[in-house]
Amino acid sequence: MALPVVNISIDYEAEKDKIGGFLSEFAGKDLENGLADLGLDDNQATTRTRGMKYMDQLQRIANRDQQMLVIDLEDIHEHEKTVTELVSRIRYNTRRYVQLFSEVVDKLMPLPTKDISEHDEVIDVILHQRRERNERMEGMQEGFPDHLLRRYNLYFQPLRSDVAMAVRNVKGADLGKLITVRGIVTRVSEVKPLLLVNAYTCDVCGSETFQDISHKQFTPIADCQNENECKKNGIRGSLHMQTRACRFSPFQEVKIQEMADQVPVGHIPRSMTVHVNGSLTRQMSPGDVVHLGGIFLPIPYTGYQAIRAGLLTDTYLEAHHIHQLKKQYTEMEVTPAIEQALLDLRSDPGVYQKLAQSIAPEIYGHTDIKKALLLLLVGGVTKTMGDGMKIRGDLNVCLMGDPGVAKSQLLKYISKVAPRGVYTTGKGSSGVGLTAAVMRDPVTDEMVLEGGALVLADNGICCIDEFDKMEETDRTAIHEVMEQQTISISKAGISTTLNARTSILAAANPLYGRYNPKVSPVENINLPAALLSRFDLLFLILDKPSRDEDERLAQHVTHVHMYNAPPELEFETIDPLLVRHYIAGARQRRPTVPPDVSNYVVESYVRLRKQSKDEEEQKKSHSYTSARTLLGVLRLAQALARLRYSDEVEHGDVDEALRLMEVSKESLYDDGDKSAERDRSDVSQIYRLIKDMMNDKRRGGKSKRKPTRRMGKGPGGERDMDVDSDEEGNEEMSMVDIRARVLASGYTEAHLMTCILEYEQLDVWMRVANGSKLTFIAEDY
Repeated sequence: MALPVVNISIDYEAEKDKIGGFLSEFAGKDLENGLADLGLDDNQATTRTRGMKYMDQLQRIANRDQQMLVIDLEDIHEHEKTVTELVSRIRYNTRRYVQLFSEVVDKLMPLPTKDISEHDEVIDVILHQRRERNERMEGMQEGFPDHLLRRYNLYFQPLRSDVAMAVRNVKGADLGKLITVRGIVTRVSEVKPLLLVNAYTCDVCGSETFQDISHKQFTPIADCQNENECKKNGIRGSLHMQTRACRFSPFQEVKIQEMADQVPVGHIPRSMTVHVNGSLTRQMSPGDVVHLGGIFLPIPYTGYQAIRAGLLTDTYLEAHHIHQLKKQYTEMEVTPAIEQALLDLRSDPGVYQKLAQSIAPEIYGHTDIKKALLLLLVGGVTKTMGDGMKIRGDLNVCLMGDPGVAKSQLLKYISKVAPRGVYTTGKGSSGVGLTAAVMRDPVTDEMVLEGGALVLADNGICCIDEFDKMEETDRTAIHEVMEQQTISISKAGISTTLNARTSILAAANPLYGRYNPKVSPVENINLPAALLSRFDLLFLILDKPSRDEDERLAQHVTHVHMYNAPPELEFETIDPLLVRHYIAGARQRRPTVPPDVSNYVVESYVRLRKQSKDEEEQKKSHSYTSARTLLGVLRLAQALARLRYSDEVEHGDVDEALRLMEVSKESLYDDGDKSAERDRSDVSQIYRLIKDMMNDKRRGGKSKRKPTRRMGKGPGGERDMDVDSDEEGNEEMSMVDIRARVLASGYTEAHLMTCILEYEQLDVWMRVANGSKLTFIAEDY
């Protein structure tokens, strides 16, 4: 019994006429604007652009300068104005319309204006010679089907209004349609050549025969198909495959997986196979979050797979358009409005404080931690020596603290802001899941490596929550990553090294769940020294009851819940997109360390070692000070210089790096220590900053240094600090230099003036020279 025939009321010849009119008549706006920029007058621009958007592309394809023809459905929609039947038919029957468009393009294809050369493919040379021979021999047909002469891949770009679907929402009703799927790329195969046209040569008559290949399996032709020679004379000439004349297309298989926010509770993330052909290959790498537009198609199992699968059929997505959601810093597009906003930010002396406050503004407090996370996003300078030795520039930060201090929320925010951010937890991560797994590739049946979380976060940030809950064997897997930034694999016959140029942001709880003040910090942290020394900053956050702080925290949280927005700060928070653009520009700087700052770093490192020794004797040490600490100070200082768009590290950058290392353990101070409680206020911090400046000046005077020292000016350059003495011997410091240092450290002008006035009332210092200089009154300040 024959299958019933259904007549579809669509005239495909009329459809071809519509398609031909669109391709030959549509004029792109971007092309008109581009020619106007070249200085052409209106008549020339109108003449050259009318109907040239796609016809120009066809000319480049005929000249073998372009291989990808992208048909934008927005252009068809605009060309048809109110008639949208063609767009909807393309979306519902895409594979058929790829064929229809290709047939129309074959008819509209102009003659090449560029002659053949030795750089072209062999098949182009053969086709060119055959055309010339046919022109000389009148009445001879060319004998090539149109689909063998196509020198392009035709793709459809979906409408911008299309909503990206989750993988689990793609149903059987979507087969054959043009859909857009959102997901994260988990595995990318190598690029293999896919055979499109197979070429043979007859050993009797010498004629060429071409075979169109439309599937992954094909049967070679055995006998010569030449009507004028072999078949006419009754000779069965055997064919031999000519690899050089065959045409291949790059082919890549990609696996995408659902995003974490698309997976229902208790379900496993679903994945989808994507076939990428032609010029779209090599545009995705593991860890990319993408919108893929393509045709959802079935593919039957063959061979032994068909016996095992029975009636089942596999599905895949034939990619037509790739849109990267999280672009790399180097690939971000800057608009004029963003560029102007970036210029305004760079000229703002308080940009450090503003950017830090703009990180997770819904979370109350943690100002210094947010500053550290900002420096984590910026990073230091990675150096590669002449002998191949590499010095890490990425920062590693660990947040160790009591439950309920918003550690996980900070990690989630950073993983979303960073272009390549991966979030994982300790118990849910194994050593293989963090580094790489060896598995068999279903396409080539070879053993391949599938990257884990650290490989997916290459050139990004890997956020590991519940760091203390990890197994010890799994935790050792990241030791090499944190310092060498590579992953060495030797398993299943594969010995290789993978790049894992990532920053580690870890969050952990103390050993007893909450910090126990009765035992030493080392026992509370319970992490090996080999791991602790690899963290540039280790923050200890203790949740201590305090009426004022608890009241402000409760007011902040209730305000966020009532208005879905953080309370108004002293200044408006910066949009995350603008923050990302600012960081992208800052990461292009490669600041260096001048000699005088280098000497200052050496002195600071020696002081840190002495302080660490004293703390160990008193059993108050919570970190291990080593040469890695020195490198951490340099990385933090370079990140601060990058943030100012400066090419040199200054004293102020080193001071701020040392301050961050100091405040990382300020929660350890005893509640009864009133001086420590007072030191945590902004006014006291500014006072200590000015006092340190005076101490540096006095030490410089005793060692007979020059009375001027290079000081940070904040964004915009450098300045020398002038220190004078009055007739009574009291030293004076310029208010300009004090203001520059205080603003560069992240405080505001209001904080500075409050500090100046308060300590003037205490007769600690006084302003002289009409308020332009500051001198200390008390000898024992």
